[in-house]
Amino acid sequence: MSKQEAKRNEEQQQNKTDEKPQKEEPSTSQKTVPGSDISKLEKTQIDFEKSQMTKRLQPSLNWKTSVDLKEHRSSLKDSTEEKHGKPRASISHGRPQLLRKSVEKIEETISESSSESEEDEEATDHRQEANADLPSEYWQIQKLVKYLKGGNQTATVIALCSMRDFNLSQETCQLAIRDVGGLEVLINLLDTDEVKCKIGSLKILKEISHNPQIRRNIVDLGGLPIMVSILDSPHKSLKCLAAETIANVAKFKRARRVVRQHGGINKLVALLDCGQSTAEPTLPSLYETRDVEVARCGALALWSCSKSHSSKEAIRKAGGIPLLARLLKTSHENMLIPVVGTLQECASEENYRAAIKAERIIENLVKNLNSENEQLQEHCAMAIYQCAEDEETRDLVRQHGGLKPLASLLKKTDNKERLAAVTGAIWKCSISKENVTKFREYRAIETLVGLLTDQPEEVLINVVGALGECCQEHENRVLVRKCGGIQPLVNLLVGINQSLLVNVTKAVGACAVEPESMLIIDRLDGVRLLWSLLKNPHPDVKASAAWALCPCIQNAKDAGEMVRSFVGGLELVVNLLKSDNKEVLASVCAAITNIAKDQENLAVITDHGVVPLLSKLANTNNDKLRRHLAEAISRCCTWGKNRVAFGEHKAVAPLVRYLKSSDTNVHRATAQALYQLSEDADNCITMHENGAVKLLLGMVGSPDEALQEAAAGCISNIRRLALATEKAKYN
Repeated sequence: MSKQEAKRNEEQQQNKTDEKPQKEEPSTSQKTVPGSDISKLEKTQIDFEKSQMTKRLQPSLNWKTSVDLKEHRSSLKDSTEEKHGKPRASISHGRPQLLRKSVEKIEETISESSSESEEDEEATDHRQEANADLPSEYWQIQKLVKYLKGGNQTATVIALCSMRDFNLSQETCQLAIRDVGGLEVLINLLDTDEVKCKIGSLKILKEISHNPQIRRNIVDLGGLPIMVSILDSPHKSLKCLAAETIANVAKFKRARRVVRQHGGINKLVALLDCGQSTAEPTLPSLYETRDVEVARCGALALWSCSKSHSSKEAIRKAGGIPLLARLLKTSHENMLIPVVGTLQECASEENYRAAIKAERIIENLVKNLNSENEQLQEHCAMAIYQCAEDEETRDLVRQHGGLKPLASLLKKTDNKERLAAVTGAIWKCSISKENVTKFREYRAIETLVGLLTDQPEEVLINVVGALGECCQEHENRVLVRKCGGIQPLVNLLVGINQSLLVNVTKAVGACAVEPESMLIIDRLDGVRLLWSLLKNPHPDVKASAAWALCPCIQNAKDAGEMVRSFVGGLELVVNLLKSDNKEVLASVCAAITNIAKDQENLAVITDHGVVPLLSKLANTNNDKLRRHLAEAISRCCTWGKNRVAFGEHKAVAPLVRYLKSSDTNVHRATAQALYQLSEDADNCITMHENGAVKLLLGMVGSPDEALQEAAAGCISNIRRLALATEKAKYN
């Protein structure tokens, strides 16, 4: 080992004499490597495992792949103890410096917890390979780090300034700072009392923290708690730099957790207070002040932190919403983008949506849709998309004139991120019929149909979702058909994206209500594609496909023959009654109701055991399932001895309990089912014993004629049986 060290020192001296780095021979087998070099490398690897030297020797990249995990852990433990126990050498240009990087990569991989897999950015660790051509900046930055470590205050400031002259956005420069231990020095400088050193260090950290690996290194070295403490500094420049650096670092879950645990959320929210006391401040002049710049940086940091549920709640509890609402009134885009971005992230929480309405934030979001800044338009549209789940918010967007700018932005397709946000906002706003009428006036539906092809999935999901809502009205269904929208919709049924399939099946089902559209869907084999989606593993897709099949069967020319043409289709539908998902069960019951209109199909599903499966579902409290189950039972009673079979499988008594529901639709479907079942004497007795007569008598006076007729018919059958029994007794 001594000979090896002497050899290394000679190489380093040679490097310094030549004033340029000695290029390493590659360790892979693609280039010819002298046998002596290989034997030296192997000897170094063996000695590394066996020795417990205080000087840290690191294996090459080739060695890393040849050992097992147990050997990794033991060697890493030794090297970690030595790392913390001995100071790092100032600069090393030769082989030891490059070999050391591979083990640091292993350390980082092994040290990651299971929760790190949920991080937003989990990029691979880029290390400079031994055979890489390193630019001169790499070595110059390493020399500067030496002055940071050993120089006095003046030398440190000069070194920091010199370091900023490099292009710190380049990965080579960023890794050069990290590889020689510069990150530790920069973070240590934040703990000093010298403001100039802190500012210089933060300016460099702010630039290099755009690199995902550097972010994690900063967290590992304990840099975030120090930056959070700097937020209390009286120096506004320091506050700004610390907040901006936190904004860059807090891009992943572990970093956000560290900020929150050290009280960073409260301190960042406090930065949002620009000292404004009036409701309508003179914002253009205010923006020139340092206070507003501090608020902007605070909003940037909160934007990064707000991607976490816990941080969103912490921002709300710290009083961040009123302050964000106040900053939203500014006219400066640099301030508006992080403020709207934070609100957009937080609007996914129900508590925030209520607060956003209370603070009248929707009005300002709509106003900023008319901005020229594409990023601001995108975040405003995304915030509306998140908030428009609520009916009152959808009305506010319409009342403040937000639908027209959304419709106009729909025509600008060059920016896909903005297009996805705008189509999402239109989709959610279209849930309200009044908004759909406005979109038709602004010719948004034709534009949406034009976006059904050659768009990313994120856009397609929203476009199809919006069309699905719009096609609930007759005029819009006709419009979609005339614009040629049926074919691209049917073409999307062959996709694999679950969210897209849920939306496109709903849209196709809505269009199928029109007989003319149904002809086109049938010609394009759309019904077969919908039926095949009943095999999809995702329950939402199954349910949506089953709902879409109902209008298809209702409006097809020869529905019975069409259904029978699907080999194994009826058996598939009946087997779906074994599902545990309530939505799937309700949709399949609705499909069976339509299938059973054809007597031949009803006979087939009876043979497949539909009666016992429907009877088994009768004990449910879900009104949606109750309604469609009762309708299916009513239809199935018209074949053979199914009425008797339902009674034998104890489906009658649970049905009587449905009459106590508060839903009129459930009452009507149940009364019709009981009327069909009452054709069997045993079922009449069961109904009477369970108190059906009293409940049905009240429904005879219902304004719903179908309910009136079914209730009266059921009572009539029960009474007729009672009279027949009485007559037989006396005879």
